Amino acid sequence: MKLRVLVATRLFPPEVGAAAFRLEALVSGLREAGASVRVLTTQPPKETPATARRPDVSRWPVLRDAGGNVRGYVQYMSFDVPLFFRLLLSRADVVVSEPPPTTGVMVALSSILRRRPYVYYAADVWTDALVAIQAPRWVIGCMRFLEGHALRKASTVIAISDGVADQIAAFDVDPQRLTVVNNGVDTIVFTRDGESAPADYPYFVYTGTMSEWQGAGIFIEAIALVAKEFPEVQLHFFGQGSAETELRQLADDVAPSRVTFGGVVQPAVAARWIRGATAAVVSIVPDQGYDFAKPTKIYAAAACGTPVIYAGGGDCARMVADNGLGLAVEFSAEAVAEKMTLMLRQSDEGRAARSAWVEDHASLRLTGQRAAAVVLRSVT
Repeated sequence: MKLRVLVATRLFPPEVGAAAFRLEALVSGLREAGASVRVLTTQPPKETPATARRPDVSRWPVLRDAGGNVRGYVQYMSFDVPLFFRLLLSRADVVVSEPPPTTGVMVALSSILRRRPYVYYAADVWTDALVAIQAPRWVIGCMRFLEGHALRKASTVIAISDGVADQIAAFDVDPQRLTVVNNGVDTIVFTRDGESAPADYPYFVYTGTMSEWQGAGIFIEAIALVAKEFPEVQLHFFGQGSAETELRQLADDVAPSRVTFGGVVQPAVAARWIRGATAAVVSIVPDQGYDFAKPTKIYAAAACGTPVIYAGGGDCARMVADNGLGLAVEFSAEAVAEKMTLMLRQSDEGRAARSAWVEDHASLRLTGQRAAAVVLRSVT
């Protein structure tokens, strides 16, 4: 008899995002291993391209913010409360929970009532993100309580990096129940072989989430400095996030006509813009408790062969510098502008090596298979 797995996630394709792709890879890995999988998720935004209905994916209508995201406590609960009852009415041998921690708590409570194990798939630590954006103490305290409960009650916790695992260990999670499975990208879509964007000017590209703790405004300030020597240079943003409005205002103030915001695009479109870029830019504001994160946008750029300019410290800086993925710089507009200028002046001969490194170390297909093996071991 096939092992029955439920996956509870507010994000799943056709929605675009690292979490959605990571969970899809997990589902594929589980099916390859012979498991029967059903996904409990949300109805995608209205503007999402239509795709064929899948009988193994159960969707529920939810509240979304102005940007079409399930982001915010009211929006989370519009998914989490119905999810609790959907889980109670669903048969499974094991459940996989994706953050936020409120979803993890609903999975934990329903799993206790149904007497079945669950796996918490931790891409990051939400409490640390709240600390990084200086959320009110009571909000941080509530989230720490919920997140700790979801992590400690899980039969297994999967972390996407050693840094995330270290943060999870601070919640007194049994190390024997914690497994690291590296993050990754789709190396079929994000590859150096393929078309580039039809741009006849040099540009840098930022893809993915725009949050306060990432501090992407530093690249807008830098591009204004670079434009003094390279007047045709541009900076393209693709994605969305809580800091987007602030970034747009900053662009109007310091780099008018130099910065464009393309919104959320399909992965293949993002890959074309990444291939044609002088470099992809990635940042994490240092010393705010989030230095352990490894944004997926680094892997996406390197998979396309494009070098990365990473502003910040921590694990990402070492990963970029040690593996020839690009240049790691201090978190300042002047330092970033210096590296941008350097890359505009010199030729790049490392595309093949970067792409090969991602294939060997950060392929989403392999990540999904490894995560699936961890899930299956949790019930054997």
